[in-house]
Amino acid sequence: MKRSFFLLLSTLALFMQSSCSGDDSADKDETKPEITINYNEGFPQACDQLARGETYHFRAMITDNMELASYSLDIHNNFDHHTHDDQGAQCELDPVKEAVNPMIFMENYSVSEGLTSYEINIEITVPNEVDTGDYHCTYSVTDKTGWQSRTSIDIKIVE
Repeated sequence: MKRSFFLLLSTLALFMQSSCSGDDSADKDETKPEITINYNEGFPQACDQLARGETYHFRAMITDNMELASYSLDIHNNFDHHTHDDQGAQCELDPVKEAVNPMIFMENYSVSEGLTSYEINIEITVPNEVDTGDYHCTYSVTDKTGWQSRTSIDIKIVE
């Protein structure tokens, strides 16, 4: 009985040691994915004006060192002049106002498995009846391990 117990304890100790001693740091993802609109087709750029009733292709490049998982696009009003911590250039803002019929666009999308780079290209028509004024366009990207990055751009919707 003692010998069986000792054998079981030794096997368990060996198993625990082998499962904890490996260096799997090469498999750890410690890098956030990246988003850029700073290329010729990137859209929108800071302070771009979008006309109601017009159709636009919202484009950004996303990359990751290991594997992308998903991205999202969020367009919302900035009538209260709020900011985002990741926001780049800020544009001249209209006076603060109450939203009556603001444009709101929030969609999530998946990226095909195995990709480390992808160009977002979403076609959106700005509705004719939405409030004109200041808006934010926010791109977010998540990699396969859960790291997330985002970038926000000031834009205006005009007549």
